[in-house]
Amino acid sequence: MRTGCGAVAEPVDDSNLLERAIDWVALLRSGSATTDDADRLQRWRAQSPSHEDAFRQAARLYRDLGAMGAELERDKVRSLAARSPVRRLVNRRSLIGGAIAASAVGYLAIKPPLEMWPSLAEMSADYRTGKGEQLDVALAENVSLKLNTQTSIAVRGSGINPSVELINGEAVITAKRQQSEPLVVVAAAGKIASAMGELNIRCIDGSVLATCLAGSITVTHGGRSVELTAGQQVSYSATDPLGRPVAITDPGSLSAWREKLLIFKDKPLAAVISEINRYRPGKIVITDSELGRRLINGTFHTDKLDDFVAQVRQLYAVKVRSLLGGLVLLG
Repeated sequence: MRTGCGAVAEPVDDSNLLERAIDWVALLRSGSATTDDADRLQRWRAQSPSHEDAFRQAARLYRDLGAMGAELERDKVRSLAARSPVRRLVNRRSLIGGAIAASAVGYLAIKPPLEMWPSLAEMSADYRTGKGEQLDVALAENVSLKLNTQTSIAVRGSGINPSVELINGEAVITAKRQQSEPLVVVAAAGKIASAMGELNIRCIDGSVLATCLAGSITVTHGGRSVELTAGQQVSYSATDPLGRPVAITDPGSLSAWREKLLIFKDKPLAAVISEINRYRPGKIVITDSELGRRLINGTFHTDKLDDFVAQVRQLYAVKVRSLLGGLVLLG
């Protein structure tokens, strides 16, 4: 895929385009990709709609085969691949073997080092925002989404009855539908359903916090369901069961991101920086665990986070070391 100078060869036809896309997906899954590779991939995808479509097809092929790999023996998976129009490419890249291995370790959970670029699942989403971006989506006549920073959404189905998967990030979702056909939102192996309601849903690294802002929503996870009304929220994750509904303790902080504000009240600096990293280019890393436990209060505008490091340095008299790629060490 890459030549001696690091460039990606230009495809000559559609099949070669998909072949190159599979190469890119394989590189991302190899664990050896760098930030330069991620930048080159973004440029490759931006060359044309055909490039973008090829990448999405390759990513979905990995995803679909990975989901089936744990349930099917190798010869059955090979039989499935033999019926695929991209049979030659699947065999060429040993896609089947990789998919089986991926399914065992949770292939969609693969993350780049220090999360310096989006994961494969995030890059293959139908809608995605970068750092500091927001996006409004009218998904259907009666369904609207507002995506926060670093949020990836996949749409299942089409027309008047779509469902939504929140791969990672945060979004406000509004539904005005028939009671018999509620909108279904999938997040980290759980489901949130609402016919008439507005919810703020946050899914970061498999931990989900679902909040009902208006109307009502039903949250289902691990065989258990709870119903939330306006002003209530509930959480769950891959390792934690569905909790009990609790009242929102700080409604202003919850909805502040829609106004491009971050409000922190008695939050450990480590948690604040983790959230700041979702909006600010690069990555801030705390090297002193005691520093990370210090509490912070403040309101920050997401469009004006360039001064955050300087403010922390002045407030706590800490050392700051800036490295290549936007990496900043505090300690």
